[in-house]
Amino acid sequence: MNEPKKQSESGSTARREAIDVSDFVYAATGARVRRLTMPDGSHWFPAVDVCKELGHTNSRQALSDHVPESHREILETVTGAYGLSIPAGREWRRDLNLISLQGLVLLVSACTKPACAPFKQWVAEVIETVQRDGAYTLEEAEVQPAGPGAPVAYAMPEQVAEAIVRLEAHNLQLDEELADGQRESNALQKEMLDVQRETLAVQRETLAVQRETLATQKATLAVHQAMVRAMERIADRLDALVLARPAPGGRLTAPTTTQSVLADWRQRLSVTEDVWTVAVVIAPILAETGELREPLESIAARTGLTVRQVNACLRLLRTHACIRSQGGAEDGAPVYVLNQG
Repeated sequence: MNEPKKQSESGSTARREAIDVSDFVYAATGARVRRLTMPDGSHWFPAVDVCKELGHTNSRQALSDHVPESHREILETVTGAYGLSIPAGREWRRDLNLISLQGLVLLVSACTKPACAPFKQWVAEVIETVQRDGAYTLEEAEVQPAGPGAPVAYAMPEQVAEAIVRLEAHNLQLDEELADGQRESNALQKEMLDVQRETLAVQRETLAVQRETLATQKATLAVHQAMVRAMERIADRLDALVLARPAPGGRLTAPTTTQSVLADWRQRLSVTEDVWTVAVVIAPILAETGELREPLESIAARTGLTVRQVNACLRLLRTHACIRSQGGAEDGAPVYVLNQG
């Protein structure tokens, strides 16, 4: 860092610098910014990089306010003047704004960041020394490079060296904090991964239980279906036994059901919609109990017909021998029974 360094990245060995330009810029801006060094030893820096590190939010305005046009240029013009090609990479655009080393110093002078204060104080000391003594000379380093023709090594100015030391210490602290944060992040990610694994295991167990439950439900359904089929077979056998039982006088009689009553009535008369509505209501009662004792008003409420319409339907069923009157109940309601003659 203290030894003069060859800075011509194009291969020139004609000139050496007393202070490494990277250290110089690092002390000035507090960051390692990108740099292009031309064959003549001049240095150019992306304005956006410098402005970002110095806290200038509007790089165009900062250049307009603090850097003369002679110390700023676009990348294509700078490289073209030396017949060089544009550096590779998406960040090196042809229209990228560059500033010279003097332009960088001017931006630093306009910066209010506390980290820039030591460098600005050294610049002020250089100006004061030049004004007083007519020149500013770097002190030679205590240890000089050996060998004939070796360049003289100069000691880093105290303010610049202290600024670099503070920056490096700050960067080390940031690195440690970043490492701590990374370790915490890794631990958190590991915990999240463990939770995800546990959740996945629970989901797998839940899925297995659901599969077992589904299998049980299928087995239960199969049992129920088998029971239904068995009950249907039993019912069929009972019906056959009932049909085979002799009635009084030696005649076989079929059991009375709602379906058989309605089927018989369809054969006896042409059923209208109103008559069928009443028939559907009274047939189950007659098939189950053998008689109908409901008031006409109750039948009308259940069918949606008027009492008069209900009475007319019942009269029609009596006329065609579907039902016959059996007197009246205690509450005055007519009593009807099936006509099975």
